[in-house]
Amino acid sequence: MKLRKNSSEQKLRGAYYTPAPLAEAIVGLFASQDIDTVLEPSCGDGVFLDSLNELNLLDKVRRVTAVEIEPEEAQKVRSRYSGFDQMEIYAEDFFDYYYRVLGKERFDLILGNPPYIRFQYLKESQREMLSEILTSHGMKANKLINAWVAFLVACVQLLSENGKIAFVIPAEILQVAYAEDLRLYLANNLAKITLITFEQLVFPDIEQEVVVFIGEKGKGEKGIRIIEMNNIEDFARLELEQNGFQKLRHVKEKWIKYFVTPDEMSLIQEIRKDTRFAKFSEYGLINVGITTGNNGYFSVTEEITEKYGLADVTFPLIGKSSHAHGIYFTQKDWGINRETGKRARLISFPDIPFEDYPDGHKKYVLLGEKNSEHEGYKCSIRERWYIVPSVWVPEAFFTRRNNLYPKFVLNRCGAVSTDSMHRMKFNEGIIPENILLAYYNSISFAFTEICGRSYGGGVLEVLPGEMGNVLLPKVERVDPKLREKLLSYIDFVVRNGEDIEVALDVVDEELLVKKLGIDPEICRKCREIWKKLQRRRLRRK
Repeated sequence: MKLRKNSSEQKLRGAYYTPAPLAEAIVGLFASQDIDTVLEPSCGDGVFLDSLNELNLLDKVRRVTAVEIEPEEAQKVRSRYSGFDQMEIYAEDFFDYYYRVLGKERFDLILGNPPYIRFQYLKESQREMLSEILTSHGMKANKLINAWVAFLVACVQLLSENGKIAFVIPAEILQVAYAEDLRLYLANNLAKITLITFEQLVFPDIEQEVVVFIGEKGKGEKGIRIIEMNNIEDFARLELEQNGFQKLRHVKEKWIKYFVTPDEMSLIQEIRKDTRFAKFSEYGLINVGITTGNNGYFSVTEEITEKYGLADVTFPLIGKSSHAHGIYFTQKDWGINRETGKRARLISFPDIPFEDYPDGHKKYVLLGEKNSEHEGYKCSIRERWYIVPSVWVPEAFFTRRNNLYPKFVLNRCGAVSTDSMHRMKFNEGIIPENILLAYYNSISFAFTEICGRSYGGGVLEVLPGEMGNVLLPKVERVDPKLREKLLSYIDFVVRNGEDIEVALDVVDEELLVKKLGIDPEICRKCREIWKKLQRRRLRRK
């Protein structure tokens, strides 16, 4: 999770205690249901137990079990509920507890906020148990996996025949690649899934978006729904048994698609089958930008360039997405960036003996070592820390993190980019201007929102593999004069900060409708899908 301020102990423990109003709202969803046994696998300060007590539910259940890895926290909760004979508090790692009771214990309701601990911060024994839990249920375990994933998988295994689980988890479950296996597992093992999202951040100490995941076992047709709330107060209008479920498909695809209606989803599937479209990846190599290991050192201003005589070992640079002004990056654009003091050059020292470097270059390298610039991980593992690998000039760039919409930009001045931009090299025979034009339309914009991932702050992030899955209309035989006219107009709109929709209107009509024969209604519906998903993430600023 992204912390508002540095808190390494909290990061290592993965403990982000659930606000009491949120815990009470979640517990309240199950107040009227017939529940015999309850499990809280990551007890923490006992907020979910407190909510059960506040709503007078403790006396209605036969057994409540809570597990907490921190002995002091477990003892506090144990002391607070010492008068409740039906409550058991275990001070142990939940993974240990899981293996101890697997096949022996089942629970009607499992509640909690599992720890958000990255794989590298787990103890070796925890890594082994996490991996075993995942692989034993047909899932891959890798270094990207977070502890909450294994918690969720294990707890689903501990549910009774008609049991229910309610977890507060990162919104990553909707969209990240490392949760693909998890999404398939949940689709296969649960009858109904409800995901509750919030426009406002519900945790005071973290900036990352969270969701309330509610899974239900049982028989009948499988379904999934996403309920968008403004804040916790909106729980008052939610009834768990109400309808509104879409058909749950047993696929690894991102659940972000369920933010659109079933009809909109059907349209998306039809477009995927339409031979008038092709994936971005079919047109060339899509790669991350240059990973320097220290952008602050290797990207430099004109002042630094002149001081150390670095001009002959630098490339023109797009260091940030804001440095790309239009849909072309030209010599003029680069000149503006240099004149306004931006870090507009990337240093690429040659692989020759250090003693052969000019004095100015030697001084800059030694300055970096004096300031410990070489101690970062990426730099430290290189044979020569100051030689940046994989420096090549792409034909186009695609912005990685975006606000209103991504920019796809042709490279007209031999520039390179840091990893804030993706870089693309087109296949032989491809006309780059055709692909540039093919991106700026309502259908491709809709697929970008679907394929990418949203974060708190209104950010849309698109990784290379996700960019590759965006569909583009095939425009191989577009008239060069029309292409130039349309591209010039798009460039004008982007450079002047005008509403991109005016450009999409023109491209939709001239290219999609007139040239490819696409129904205008399809363009309109895709525009609505794009705007719906865009508005959703922008509300989370």
